[in-house]
Amino acid sequence: MKDKDQIRPREKGDVPDDPLSRMRHSASHVMADAVRRLRPNAKVAIGPSIETGFYYDFDTEPFEPGDVERIEAEMRKIIAENLPFERRVVSRDEALKLFRSRGEKYKVEIIESIPEGDEVSYFQHGDFIDLCRGPHVERTGDIKAFKVLSFAGAYWRGDERNAQLQRIYGTAFGSEQELKDHLARIEEAKRRDHRLLGKQLDLYSMDELVGPGFVLWHPKGAFVRFQVEDLIRRENLRRGYELVYSPHVAREQLLETSGHLAHYKENLFGGMELDGQRYLVKPMNCPFHVAIYRSQLRSYRDLPLRYSELGTVYRYERSGALHGLLRVRGFTQDDGHLFIREDQIGDEVARCVHFALDMLNLFGFKDVDLFLSTRPESFMGDAAVWDHAEQALKGVMDGLGRPYKMDEGGGAFYGPKIDLKIKDAIGREWQCSTVQLDFQLPLNFDLEYVASDGSRQRPVMVHRALLGSIERFMAVLIEHHAGAFPLWLAPVQARVLSVSEKAADYATEVVERLRFEGLRAEADTTADKLGAKVRRAQMEKIPYMVVVGEKDMAAHVVSPRTREGQQQPAEPLDDFVRRLAEESAMPQLPSLQPAGYPAGSPAAGSRPPVPGAAAGQSSQFSQPSAGPPTKA
Repeated sequence: MKDKDQIRPREKGDVPDDPLSRMRHSASHVMADAVRRLRPNAKVAIGPSIETGFYYDFDTEPFEPGDVERIEAEMRKIIAENLPFERRVVSRDEALKLFRSRGEKYKVEIIESIPEGDEVSYFQHGDFIDLCRGPHVERTGDIKAFKVLSFAGAYWRGDERNAQLQRIYGTAFGSEQELKDHLARIEEAKRRDHRLLGKQLDLYSMDELVGPGFVLWHPKGAFVRFQVEDLIRRENLRRGYELVYSPHVAREQLLETSGHLAHYKENLFGGMELDGQRYLVKPMNCPFHVAIYRSQLRSYRDLPLRYSELGTVYRYERSGALHGLLRVRGFTQDDGHLFIREDQIGDEVARCVHFALDMLNLFGFKDVDLFLSTRPESFMGDAAVWDHAEQALKGVMDGLGRPYKMDEGGGAFYGPKIDLKIKDAIGREWQCSTVQLDFQLPLNFDLEYVASDGSRQRPVMVHRALLGSIERFMAVLIEHHAGAFPLWLAPVQARVLSVSEKAADYATEVVERLRFEGLRAEADTTADKLGAKVRRAQMEKIPYMVVVGEKDMAAHVVSPRTREGQQQPAEPLDDFVRRLAEESAMPQLPSLQPAGYPAGSPAAGSRPPVPGAAAGQSSQFSQPSAGPPTKA
């Protein structure tokens, strides 16, 4: 055996070097080995560990539900054999020869993409060999509790033009109890699945005749969305934002100037020819807001300008990537775009972050992680400007008084950003909110304002999304609350249930009284038994069931029952209406002032300006120029 063929110590590879990730990655190899033992003609593709477990893709016939037990049984045999995971490093040519001899065409394709002259590593346990950089556990016996979870289809390299493979998902943990707890969370996630609840609660649907990835909001879902959007608009106005609207199509030149045509061409819908000009459906709101800014020459006194729009955009997603409300082709962005001076960066970004935190908290998301994403390898602009901007954002983050994490190289190509990731009721992480600095769009569109000394300066742009895509946020909101929306969001707040036909008129009277006070109520006066009416209302997650019978009618009282099953004492109708109105009031954010800033400041605090910039002037971000902004 040549020296380079000798077994080497594990080195850091594609898998995070922690014990759980190692074990899961090793479990994916064991699962691939098990499939090959059961299906010798199956070809293996890739099999990484992921956040919640692992998967492996195979070129083989579709799997059946009964295959789960057979694969798990074979995995247990391999684990019981306690085979060592051995790492070998060979030349690229030797690796090609090895995997060609084994008929592994997908591995060969991966190796062919590796530069000539590079070494290639693979791991072996028993007779199973897999192209891999590791790391792995020492032996198959180190894999503890595992479970094969599900089967799915997947395209090779994620491209629908390539072969469709069969994917197996699995998971592994250090103990049976941890696995049991994880499987319980999976079942809870299924119970909360917004796709199932969307149908059960009659919130939304999608129709193939309309097209995949386009949402049809039903009355109940539309009302929940209306409440969310109404709150966004109201709070934006309270914080000095101005509402704007923009069209759904634009000349191709707009997106070419912004850079979106070059960077997002694959995600754009096909255009149309009108009057000799090519038009595109809008994928982003920001270029349109830039056009509003440049419609007139601005003064330093006008800044900050804060625009807000719930603007619908359209982006092409491959059919295999579509997933309920989480991945769609048409969605509404909770967009805010700020045009500011350099000396306003700290205050305005801080306001945006506090605004997002307050909004998320209001919807019940109290566990939020913050990330500061810095300059990526491929970026636009001057590195010194980036350094300056990153320091400004770091100053904002330090001033928040809460921990945050660095995401080195995770910024957008046009500027650094702050991302907020929320955890839902069962601990899953979702990214919704983001605050991004942008120097490139103002430069691309030659944006200017007149500074205090009469010079022309370049503004800085801030992209801000409080909740992100409304569709995506609705999916997260549905799953977080398991469809049991808070009273102020619930499309139906109370259903009045008549005990008998004799109480039907009184049930109608109660509904009319509730509606008169602006509450959302309906009556169930069907001939069904009361128990059936209660179960139906509970299945529809209605917050209050108001039971009325002949005695209630005579005393002009109601007997409320919550969807959790708590029977409340009978109370006069007027008292119940008053109480329900108080409980269902739309919440309001607690303060216009971010925590930690002195009250009364016009810019949300008295944070000193960024060093090197006088009021109304920009030093590094601006490029003085002559003449008014160019018009489209």
